[in-house]
Amino acid sequence: MLTLPAPAKLNLFLHVVGRRQDGYHLLQTVFRLLDFSDELSFRLRDDGLIKLLTPVKGVPENQDLCVRAAKLLKVSSGVKLGVDIVLKKKIPMGGGLGGGSSDAATTLMALNQLWNLNWKNEKLLKLGLQLGADVPIFLFGQNAFAEGIGEKLTAVTLPAAWYLVLVPSVHVSTAEIFSNKELTRNTIPIKIPPFSIWQGHNDLEPVVCGAYPEVSRSLEWLKKLENTTIVTMSGSGACVFAEFPSESEANAAYASIPVEMKGFVARGLDYHPMCKSAK
Repeated sequence: MLTLPAPAKLNLFLHVVGRRQDGYHLLQTVFRLLDFSDELSFRLRDDGLIKLLTPVKGVPENQDLCVRAAKLLKVSSGVKLGVDIVLKKKIPMGGGLGGGSSDAATTLMALNQLWNLNWKNEKLLKLGLQLGADVPIFLFGQNAFAEGIGEKLTAVTLPAAWYLVLVPSVHVSTAEIFSNKELTRNTIPIKIPPFSIWQGHNDLEPVVCGAYPEVSRSLEWLKKLENTTIVTMSGSGACVFAEFPSESEANAAYASIPVEMKGFVARGLDYHPMCKSAK
């Protein structure tokens, strides 16, 4: 049994800079990996079957990103082996933290190893993009500035930081937010280098806050905190976060959250835990 982490991510900003003819939105964002993970375990099968032994409530097995990733890699590689997958969910679903995408990426990396495929990372990245625009960042393995639909990645070095993440009890539909008529799609693109993550914003935030009052309330509470360097929403929500320069400041803020709010504190990572360059 091979057991591996699937870390969450934050979008330190998210700009919508245009839209392609096929409907996909053109984005600019900075992805930050978090020391807060789902856990996946993999056991080889000789019969070629792919089984998720821990179905996620509300997600049909054939739609689960772990299963889809395993099946896509199996078909693409022609391997005859199968796998049993055990998924322990920790990252909230529908929160904009990339849990499903990270699970898919970890599955691809794990099976590349278990099935002895020895595919190069560039090949896995192309496969991951077929599963979703957020999958490549987890295969890329480090914090990055992303462009296009999120697949054009440039490594960035970010300062050490800790994050208080609030998890409103709503599930935000990414498709619903991106199709909203109120969404602006003309933010002026920034260039790398140089740019400042502290001057960015999330173009989806006003739309989500207008549709989901709980997200708006959580964000407003975070904005009242002291010593924060960034306060914004991650991805298409519902999770919102505040960045702090130290663990003690993040924990102090966490200790003061209202009883009706839920959240967690996590350290920002420089590398994916499965990356060979991890520190």
